[in-house]
Amino acid sequence: MRTLAIECATEACSVALFEGADADAHLLDHRHEVIGRGHAERLVPMIAELPERGQAERILVSLGPGSFTGTRIGLATARALGIAWGSEVLGFPTLALVGATARAFAETAESQILVAMTGGHGEYFVQLFGDRGLPLADHASLAPVAAAGFADTPLVAGSRAKELVGLRGSGQALDLLPDARYAPALPASLLTDRLSPIYGRPPDAKLPA
Repeated sequence: MRTLAIECATEACSVALFEGADADAHLLDHRHEVIGRGHAERLVPMIAELPERGQAERILVSLGPGSFTGTRIGLATARALGIAWGSEVLGFPTLALVGATARAFAETAESQILVAMTGGHGEYFVQLFGDRGLPLADHASLAPVAAAGFADTPLVAGSRAKELVGLRGSGQALDLLPDARYAPALPASLLTDRLSPIYGRPPDAKLPA
């Protein structure tokens, strides 16, 4: 079984094609570009550059939290390809993929990883993950100073890792974005067929009472 992984909920636009699933998956090809904006224009061409134009029996797609627009572009693309190919489509939390990516790059064998990513309105998305890649607490959207006090875990990973470690005054920072190549490392229990975006914070606009 082939699996296509899609991640475009952050500044990165990242896709990877695997033969097989989960920890036994073999990477066939991938694309990973930090583009900031323009996911709608770049995502489908990146998938088309993969072997057999990325066609797979299973599609994994990032649900956020992250970019409001990027998350929806990834979801819409995954749903459309799922219909066209008759593929199973499953979603996963973006912050969990950051943690899985960090474990591949970490030079230490820390049992826990604090993920810190760019949030909205100057806040950071933070979440703590254990040694099996499972979350130890719900994610939160916090002002930088509050995020620095979220957890004292030495290893911090994500696009705001350096800033958080600097505010805290201790720890090791891995400055990185989620990479679709590491999707097979996600715990199977985090994959879901409920393809709804994960929001980092409540919406600013509210319906009138």
